[in-house]
Amino acid sequence: MFMGEYQHSIDAKGRLIIPAKFREHLTEGFVITRGLDNCLFGYPILEWRKLEEKLKQLPVTKKDARAFTRFFFSGATEVEVDKQGRINIPSNLLTHANVQKDCVVLGVSNRIEIWSKESWQNYFAESEESFNDIAENMIDFDI
Repeated sequence: MFMGEYQHSIDAKGRLIIPAKFREHLTEGFVITRGLDNCLFGYPILEWRKLEEKLKQLPVTKKDARAFTRFFFSGATEVEVDKQGRINIPSNLLTHANVQKDCVVLGVSNRIEIWSKESWQNYFAESEESFNDIAENMIDFDI
């Protein structure tokens, strides 16, 4: 399980150091792709396969299903963590997430998210006030 928020930087070659706490779950490699809200999603291989199976069940006859699977799979690439704990992120994905240098790596249960620092700060500030309402409407247990 991934959790936490980590501040990092992308180097000139598009490499990002993955937080040490995340690396133990990524030894088999992982898949990184375009995420929602203008961030990147990273999934360990086993989680990616589960997600892939779910997305295969979407009806190809539905326009929205075709559009989402195109968006999600066309950006997907398998990456490996090198000996220095870094991954190389393709430029098209960095562009999607508007990541230029400073970024935030989040642990979000079964995936990681990579955000530009500015985008994350803006998202969090805009969403923070509504977190109580969101929780009230979505969660049936005490936190």
